[in-house]
Amino acid sequence: MKKKCGLNLAEFLPYQLSITSNAVSGVIAREYQARFGLKIPEWRIMAILAERGVMSQRELVAATLMDKVTVNRAVKGLVERSLVRRLPVLKDGRSHGLELNAAGEALYGEIVPAALAMDARLSGILSADERRQLSAMLRRMREAADAISGDCG
Repeated sequence: MKKKCGLNLAEFLPYQLSITSNAVSGVIAREYQARFGLKIPEWRIMAILAERGVMSQRELVAATLMDKVTVNRAVKGLVERSLVRRLPVLKDGRSHGLELNAAGEALYGEIVPAALAMDARLSGILSADERRQLSAMLRRMREAADAISGDCG
């Protein structure tokens, strides 16, 4: 007989967020791998660079909330595929800048319609008002997590 521990995992919010994220990321990962030969971390790096321009790896870690090793592997893969180029040392004298090159920008341009279509398919089950509410709730939860993290550091 199972012992009750006072936690219903199916209703535990961190668990719900994690399994939902894993399910959504899995669908996207399969499509991006099959169509574009990209893993999710590589796509995230490309999207951030397309949106923000030149960034260091440290800045990419902060922007994506991925760990250093994951960002390093993703950048290495993108550089090896000639989608991202390293720029000379940045102002701080320690890190190189990274940016999409012409091939990276072209591939990004191909991916955006697929990304938007996938977003529409996934969020299509929600009304426009529900999507706005969900975005607002997720933003507030990230802010709360950041505040808690700041309290612990």
